[in-house]
Amino acid sequence: MTDVYTLGEPLGVVSSGRVRHESEARLDVCGPEFTLAIALARLGHRCAYLGKVADDELGARALTVLRGEGVDVEDMRVAEGARTGLLLRESRVGRELAVTHYRTGSAGALLAPGNVPIDRIAASRMLHVTGLTAALGRDAQDAVRAAVTAARNAEVAISFSVEYVPELWPSVREAEEVLGELACESHLLFLRQDELDLVKPALTPEREVVVDRGAKGASVRADRMRYDVQGWQVPVVDTAGAGRRSRPDTSAPRSTASSPRNACTAGRC
Repeated sequence: MTDVYTLGEPLGVVSSGRVRHESEARLDVCGPEFTLAIALARLGHRCAYLGKVADDELGARALTVLRGEGVDVEDMRVAEGARTGLLLRESRVGRELAVTHYRTGSAGALLAPGNVPIDRIAASRMLHVTGLTAALGRDAQDAVRAAVTAARNAEVAISFSVEYVPELWPSVREAEEVLGELACESHLLFLRQDELDLVKPALTPEREVVVDRGAKGASVRADRMRYDVQGWQVPVVDTAGAGRRSRPDTSAPRSTASSPRNACTAGRC
């Protein structure tokens, strides 16, 4: 049995200083569900990941990384003629990170309900989904819904991370509708403090909720009790996260139906 089944978009991340001046860069692969699956696999859990990559070198690297970390990639798909999404991450002294998306028409946005293995999700202990994948486009959003429905029908626990980035949604109202719907379907809800108003209907006493309060730490509500933990100061060991500030890919028109529209945020890419 799979412990955690998840689905999302694998991304290449190129990290450098100011691109116009630097001659060196680092290449990583990431994605919120991608990163989670690897982290859980390293902790000894059996994780399966569903996503689409292109038949290019970035796609091959994503698959190689997942296999190397022991993540089950049986359901991964390769989309011929597409390209794997890429983020350019610039770290600038004294300023916030700048992230530029090169993702229009990416393979990850082609994830569709027909790619979701109902039986595999039903045989898992938990399904984990995020609002970032739901923001990729209509097909990807429906794929997330199909996975959630499959888990619900099989009485599989559902974990949902809100991951709201304002510039990725056509409107706050649409984000509230989609994110609120998914939050209400979940058993375990993860969100940042500034996302609480987006999913108010889901903040019921019976739902376990984990709130990230940034430097102040985190709060957990479980069994109608609240527990608070102070923030920890820890050394950075992996810089694959791309930060919250981003610039959209302007090489092609954006489409709310099919264009890839998410961000990579320090562990939430």
